[in-house]
Amino acid sequence: MVSRIFNFYLDGFRSMQVGRKLWLIIFIKLFIMLVVLKTWFPDYLQTNFATDEARGQHVLTNLISAAGK
Repeated sequence: MVSRIFNFYLDGFRSMQVGRKLWLIIFIKLFIMLVVLKTWFPDYLQTNFATDEARGQHVLTNLISAAGK
């Protein structure tokens, strides 16, 4: 059963024409978002707040102030 399902999807991906290019674009975008941007934008909460409580308070304060606008 599992091998039939796997073969079904494998055959579907092999016969794609436009889909391959779309998946390539998706993977390139994911790479840019997860790898490239991560190196340029460090973890703001980790670098500016020492404890989890301080991080949580900062997020809560910003969420409440953003909801009030």
